[in-house]
Amino acid sequence: MTSDSDGTPDTASADVTPDPERLRETVRRYYERVDADDYDGLLSLFADDVVYDRPGQDPIEGKDDLERFYREDRPLSGGEHEVLAIAVDGDTAAVRGTFGGRQGGELVAFGFADFHTVDADGLIAHRVTYTDRDTV
Repeated sequence: MTSDSDGTPDTASADVTPDPERLRETVRRYYERVDADDYDGLLSLFADDVVYDRPGQDPIEGKDDLERFYREDRPLSGGEHEVLAIAVDGDTAAVRGTFGGRQGGELVAFGFADFHTVDADGLIAHRVTYTDRDTV
């Protein structure tokens, strides 16, 4: 924690650890909304300056680009996530699960690991996805 010039704690920049159950619920809502194609509800879970990293691909930066990805560019469709485990450490939830659906017209099923980091308002500010597929 930093302090102001008078030595008092600067609470505006204090590290705020979210409630673990609230973070788990945010993550659960993410998968429910993406599977339901509820893009407005989905986007309400994200910070305006969100960064979504998918190794091997360009990052998606900002809520406008994220919306474009989900509405127009997402290669997966007609599927469902099964969340197998959620582990919370501070402001980050690690998720292990499976996805079954379509990618480019082909039926696919694969495992994934996602990491969701929230900001002080509980909004997802950074998301990272790992899968055994080339593009997701």
